[in-house]
Amino acid sequence: MKEEMILQTIFKLLGRIAPEADPTGLSPDENIRRALDIDSFDALNFFIQLHEELGVTIPESDYGQLNTLAELTRYLASRVA
Repeated sequence: MKEEMILQTIFKLLGRIAPEADPTGLSPDENIRRALDIDSFDALNFFIQLHEELGVTIPESDYGQLNTLAELTRYLASRVA
């Protein structure tokens, strides 16, 4: 799956989690949770939805290293079929 499709999926899911925000305005190295004011519960739901949409299991131990669009996109691109 190309990174552009992964980004589209990320934006769609962030739009569900934070409907009042515009995730497309995030810079690649900006902290997603801080920028969109996403709490821990919403972040967990976001990772669960990523798994459902992309079929990628993200272990809880990896959550802390997936803070930016660039980190998240690279991570998912290396694991998506």
